[in-house]
Amino acid sequence: MGESHQAIRRAHRLNPRRDRQIAARATFIALALASAAACAAPAETYPARPLRLIVPQSAGGSTDLVARPFALQLAEALKQPVVVDNRPGAGSVIGSDLAAKSAPDGYTLLTVAASFTMSPSLYRLPYDPVRDFTPISQLSALPNLLVVLPALPVKSVQDLIAYAKARPGQLNFGSAGVASGTHMSMEMFMAMTGIRLVHVPYKGGSLSVNALLGGEVQASFATISTALPFVKNGRLRALAVSTARRSAAAPEVPTIAESGVPGYDYSSWIGLLAPARTPPPVIARLEAEAARIVHTPEMKALLATEGSEPVGNSAVAFGAIIRSETARWRKIVAASGIRSE
Repeated sequence: MGESHQAIRRAHRLNPRRDRQIAARATFIALALASAAACAAPAETYPARPLRLIVPQSAGGSTDLVARPFALQLAEALKQPVVVDNRPGAGSVIGSDLAAKSAPDGYTLLTVAASFTMSPSLYRLPYDPVRDFTPISQLSALPNLLVVLPALPVKSVQDLIAYAKARPGQLNFGSAGVASGTHMSMEMFMAMTGIRLVHVPYKGGSLSVNALLGGEVQASFATISTALPFVKNGRLRALAVSTARRSAAAPEVPTIAESGVPGYDYSSWIGLLAPARTPPPVIARLEAEAARIVHTPEMKALLATEGSEPVGNSAVAFGAIIRSETARWRKIVAASGIRSE
């Protein structure tokens, strides 16, 4: 028996092919276990340290006013501080580029406005808004109002279209500036209706509305929070809201789409992004928290003061919006010949 056991041991030692197979299996199992552990780690340990939320606008701007209370609630949910980092400049490009080049580990996030999808058509960017970011959720949507002076003999969208077609190039419209949301929403309206108004840019939405009130321009798109007080006191007439659905702030005002321009939909939204290749479990966690936070009574009340509404959609849905709007603005900008300032 002793000699037999020794023979078996010698046979095992003299079978290099079998040894290589065993070693290969062991290596494969070890790598699989290591990979599984690496994939599970973000979901199990995230977050283990403070987060940074980059706001590519100045403190006190429209995006910042949403980002800061959102950051406070996110910090409470994640049990980690969320530090708001304002990086304004170059039409939000500086802050967005910083976020795009940050580590994709879930510890750097970015809030963006609807202009994020317009920028590729207007500027040479150091990043790609689709390729270099992972969407998390659209936080809010702010409608624009299409408004005119009550003295203008139009009471509906179709009235304005007919009036403008009978007077090509004779009507002016104001905006908050070249390539601003109020400018681009009118460019989309003109492209979809075949009318042509003369653009008069101002340095801000309030100045644009003041110009309309003073008769310098005959029509304008303005954020609902800026224009609605003047609609309520009778100094402006609201023809329609720019979003696909009516606004809770002015439910009696029809949408442009239901006023005879099917497919028209524009909103000044704010959304949340992360650098590309951020782990899916981290994105899923942030997506769930964002959807919950924007529908809390505190955030809903805050958004309502600006005429905004909470969204909190999925990462997939928000990504689809970014892609479709980026493509849409390329066509509109190319057709209209808009140039950035």
